Amino acid sequence: MKGTEATPTDYARVTFYEIFVQSFADSNGDGIGDIPGMTSKLDYLADLGISAIWLMPINPSPSYHKYDVTDYRSIHPDYGTIEDFKTFIREAHARNIRVIMDLVINHSASSHPWFLNARTGPDARYRDYYVWAEREDIIEELSKKTTDFDSDNLRQWHPITEENLTSPHYYGYFYGGMPDLNYDNPEVREAFYAIGRFWLEEVGVDGFRLDAAKHIFTDDRAADSQAFWKEFRSEMQHANPNVYLIGEVWSDAKSAAPYAQGFTALFNFDRAFSILESLKKGRTTVANIDGHGYKVDQNVSIASVINETLPLFQSYNPDFLEASFLSNHDQNRVGSMLDGNIAQMKQAAALLFTLPGTPYLYYGEEIGMQGEKPDEHIREPMLWGGSDPLQTRWIQPKHADSIQPVSVQTDDPKSIFQTYKQLIRLRKLPALAIGTIQDLPTATDRLIAFTRTHQGKTIHVIHNISSASVTIPLNQLPAIKESLWSLGKVNSSPTQVVLGANASLVYE
Repeated sequence: MKGTEATPTDYARVTFYEIFVQSFADSNGDGIGDIPGMTSKLDYLADLGISAIWLMPINPSPSYHKYDVTDYRSIHPDYGTIEDFKTFIREAHARNIRVIMDLVINHSASSHPWFLNARTGPDARYRDYYVWAEREDIIEELSKKTTDFDSDNLRQWHPITEENLTSPHYYGYFYGGMPDLNYDNPEVREAFYAIGRFWLEEVGVDGFRLDAAKHIFTDDRAADSQAFWKEFRSEMQHANPNVYLIGEVWSDAKSAAPYAQGFTALFNFDRAFSILESLKKGRTTVANIDGHGYKVDQNVSIASVINETLPLFQSYNPDFLEASFLSNHDQNRVGSMLDGNIAQMKQAAALLFTLPGTPYLYYGEEIGMQGEKPDEHIREPMLWGGSDPLQTRWIQPKHADSIQPVSVQTDDPKSIFQTYKQLIRLRKLPALAIGTIQDLPTATDRLIAFTRTHQGKTIHVIHNISSASVTIPLNQLPAIKESLWSLGKVNSSPTQVVLGANASLVYE
């Protein structure tokens, strides 16, 4: 892949790396990560094997996380300039690394000039850029939908001031500081098509991660949200026919599948939960989103779920790609979810890279960084270690002593970092990157075992996810012709394979 020559299907073969710029690398000594600092770390990412980067929001914003945007065509001054960003993209492309950026278009900041104008009255120029209703009308409509209506049902509707609850209310799904934009207004749609074209054509990004994609319209208008994204994708393809668009749609597979028509890829939240639950329980556990939680089934396999659900998405988009991950900026870090168990952290990575889906790493995951909510502490500074002058210091970290930093792990052949580096290279095998998956029969749920096949070449994968060794008679499994990669204690003979605790074997 080179520059925007990368086609959407090429992204099935890459490994993404998610960066919170504020925490990554600081070039000017103010303690806050910035774009020039991030540019200085591109060789580190290239050495790790990263071939695509997803940047959390970089636009001006009043919040540290920057998911409430005040200017959609600029860079936050703490991070640098548009020219800095163009340099970063150019240097990334020179290393065959693609760059996508968070584009937060479901809502703006309440301090965005559009909203500051809109809140001044019904006749304001940008009034119809947002969604408004009278309090009485909201209560009447909500009362039709629930038999136990109370003031909590109004939580997504916000008065202009708390002192005047009878004033018109605006809709903000997440909170009052993030008013939702009105996509029934064609001016709003056209404004964001132009913004997307700006970043693709004038700045040179390769695509976007679209935040809160299922909330463009309210839940009872899911079909309208899906139609919008289909239109958005078409508009972005006018600017770059190979644009990569990935959506955040946290929902069950049946509900999420229609969104595939508007995206190159969607995140697979079920997969992340299933991998971590399997490792924590020490037996195969498959989870599916059910309402606001997860429904767990221990009588099915991950492979069977993939083969059942992936066709749902591909029926809407034949070129659809799954995006798999272990954690991200909204979730407790893998290291904390697994209580700092290094063997399990390594095996979580092994599962991520041997199962289907384009893998996404959250910065610091490759060294086992830990972090638990509140959100600031799952977004702590990257642990470069030593006397690295690019170390960020915007927040006092709670988890800095939980793991060895990059400066130590890069020289340790047994480190989590080296495991990730090996797996990223292993996944370049076409069977692991884009191959089909089928279960391998085993007599225990302590094993996750499957084959990956592409163009007649089959790779066999066995993970012992338990804390005890497992002996597998080779009359149950295909014979081992060549071991491609292993993790932990693995012993084989002509008649059996013995996998130690949290050991994995990938072979032909």
